[in-house]
Amino acid sequence: MMDGEIVYRINESNEDKSMKKSGKVYLVGAGPGDPGLITVRGKSLLEKADAVVYDYLANPKLLQLAPVDAELYYVGKKGGARHNHTQEEINDILVKLVKEGKKVVRLKGGDPFIFGRGGEELEVMADQGMAFEVIPGVTSATAAATYAGIPITHRGYTATVAFLTGHEDPTKTESNIDWEKLSTGAGTLVVYMGIKNLPNIVEKLLKYGRSPKTPVAVVRWASTPRQRSVVGTLDTIAGIVVDAGIKAPALIVVGEVVSLREKLDWYEKRPLFGRRILVTRTRQQASTLVAGLEEQGAECFECSTINIQPLENYDEIDGELERLKEYHWILFTSINGVKYFFDRLHKKGMDARDLKGPDIACVGRATADLLFNYGINADLIPNTFTGEGLAESLLDLGVEGRNILIPRAKVGYELLPETLRGAGAQVSVVPVYQNFPEGDCVDMVREKLRAGELDILTFTSSSTVKNFISMFGEEGREELFQLLKGVKLAAIGPVTGKTLRDNGLPVDVEAKEHTIDGLVEAIVDSCIDPD
Repeated sequence: MMDGEIVYRINESNEDKSMKKSGKVYLVGAGPGDPGLITVRGKSLLEKADAVVYDYLANPKLLQLAPVDAELYYVGKKGGARHNHTQEEINDILVKLVKEGKKVVRLKGGDPFIFGRGGEELEVMADQGMAFEVIPGVTSATAAATYAGIPITHRGYTATVAFLTGHEDPTKTESNIDWEKLSTGAGTLVVYMGIKNLPNIVEKLLKYGRSPKTPVAVVRWASTPRQRSVVGTLDTIAGIVVDAGIKAPALIVVGEVVSLREKLDWYEKRPLFGRRILVTRTRQQASTLVAGLEEQGAECFECSTINIQPLENYDEIDGELERLKEYHWILFTSINGVKYFFDRLHKKGMDARDLKGPDIACVGRATADLLFNYGINADLIPNTFTGEGLAESLLDLGVEGRNILIPRAKVGYELLPETLRGAGAQVSVVPVYQNFPEGDCVDMVREKLRAGELDILTFTSSSTVKNFISMFGEEGREELFQLLKGVKLAAIGPVTGKTLRDNGLPVDVEAKEHTIDGLVEAIVDSCIDPD
């Protein structure tokens, strides 16, 4: 969403009911940037909100927790830019929503009571006699220091810390900060919103007795994949920040504890830190891969290339379910095949007990794990998690004269059924779901590729490869291939890798174990400097 944009998502029936409810404001600290740092209470309130009024520093991923019919209001204030809403206008929005009987989450970056103007907003609510609640958040000061590997207190260095704002006009005749007492009065100083006034802050600290050799760290976009930290001393840090191009939002940490960063830095040393990775998967399944990559430090962007949908007609699978006892094997080649097969099985009034006749095989561990959740242990999982691997394992057991059912996508890879038929098996390939290409992310991908803002693209099936290329159309294919030069392409296994090569693209990374975990491991290995 662009700065200043107000988005409304309104469900009329909910709007009618909201007039009968008592409105209330929940002032929720969104944390410093990492969406995983929001409190359990804050998450719970977002999930039940009628409206969310959010700031520039609140991670947009948190908005996904809100109900689909919640009203979203962006009221961010971005450093160095004109405010999109004055504080008075924000107060008016909150009052209006509460009067409408809505449960309002006021989502503020960090902790709302630490340089967040939370107290000012709640004073208005109190004056209006409105109900409110405050949920604290992880403040940016502690997050910036922690994610930079700096303990802001340490028994061997200091037992005192002070938080202060650096957002003061250097031309003012008087400061609200008692620099003379503060400069040497606390072992660690953490300065919010001080980048623009950094030279002035340094001048004040030196003037009132702080050593010019005091270590200083500046941390930008703390706790996010865009985090960047620089370290210097009071007499060098201003120049270092300019040379490094560090801008707001950033925090300044001053004190001897900064010297521990070299030993304790953990966040920026993760193997994929700084890598920007595009995940091309189904909209429903991208989260597992994204979580694995982000755990290793990557910044992920999702591009849904496949939209999984139910079938329009289930007559064919319904007929096969009536004669399950005639089959010797049922083969599941994807987690979607398992899900939609059991959805239909249950709709027919059947369950896992009806599968006691045939043996069950799965293409890989993830598919088998989902099958187990339905109460079935797979009888066969091949050592190689591909259709070819499954075919080889079955051929070793002998399939001649065997009846085999493969519930899968309406359009799928034909090598497995063809191989089994060639060995004398009677194979029924029955669709239980269908997939359609998606293309709503093509502009985002093109823009990021043109700007050189993607390092790795991941592909988890042949369909993701074909659909990704088709998104750009014939007229955009040549440009796409040019833009992909210098970008690593990662495939979950040999089948997906072959599809990339068949379409004229290289395979820079191929998972040895053909699973999401295996793909993450292969990407990490490809990014580790051998030296």
